[in-house]
Amino acid sequence: MSTPALKGPAWVTVRQYRRTLWAGGALAVLALAVVIGLRILAAQHPVPPAQDGVWIGEPQDEWYLTLRWILEYVGIAAIVLPGLAAVLVAGPMVAREYESGTYQLSLTQSVSPTAWLRSKLTVATTVALLATLAVMGVFWLGRLGVREGWDYRWGDPWAYATTGITSFAYALAAVAVGALAGLLVRRTLLAMAASGLIMAVALIGFSSYRWSILPTERLTGPIGSPPRLSNENLFMDSGLLTSSGAPFDQSVCWEEVQQTPGVDVQEGLWAKAEAQCHAKYDVTAQYVDYHPYAHYWPTQLIETGILLALAALAAFAAFRVLRARHP
Repeated sequence: MSTPALKGPAWVTVRQYRRTLWAGGALAVLALAVVIGLRILAAQHPVPPAQDGVWIGEPQDEWYLTLRWILEYVGIAAIVLPGLAAVLVAGPMVAREYESGTYQLSLTQSVSPTAWLRSKLTVATTVALLATLAVMGVFWLGRLGVREGWDYRWGDPWAYATTGITSFAYALAAVAVGALAGLLVRRTLLAMAASGLIMAVALIGFSSYRWSILPTERLTGPIGSPPRLSNENLFMDSGLLTSSGAPFDQSVCWEEVQQTPGVDVQEGLWAKAEAQCHAKYDVTAQYVDYHPYAHYWPTQLIETGILLALAALAAFAAFRVLRARHP
């Protein structure tokens, strides 16, 4: 039985960018080989148990530390990948076709404008999703040999991007935004800049506010005995509370204690002055705000839904713009 082959404009698109596709595939294979090698080397020196959630590496753990370092860069690649996809779709795949006039050749080969754009989006979407899957697969393979701790948490941006489903939604949104930017601008460099800027704003916006989607949970404890979080919780904020439960600005006591004569030289005076300030303002407790791991998947799903809506809106607008220019 013969294997299925690409035909028509999709085949042309793949042929146009075959070198880029081969380079991307080779890079994925190289990353996979590096992670496998590091896992084998790191396994020769098992990681010691953590003390109070903190693990300090020893000289013989250099391969383990290198594996952690590589995984951070793999996670960064997952964050950057949507922006790269948007730039490539907006510039080389769409805007350059208009800028050079080569799209007219495609439209004279019994290919409708809609089929022309659909073929490019299909190829770009497939490649973007496969690239995202490859990056996540490399990360997951390396993560099997890495212990989660204070320096690796599920809420960190690079870990968050490689352990959930939002990266696939970012890939879809990137392709759609890139196509729309290319059709609107029709200048290669300007389209690349516009699409990259839009995806950068989306990435920075979600990174800054995704943990504000769901309300945090709070642990409290008496002054001098702050509550402690386990590694599975994502720390967000900490501070002081008055007896009424209202937050207290810690800088107030900090400034007052600093003005106390002899606080820098007399042992124990700082703690005594601080306790007096707390009593003066009725400060009775400390708090820690955090997100439990149970918030991870709801946050992922909400962010994914927003991104899929953005992707659908951008794709719809792209085809409307195309039909308006080529009725």
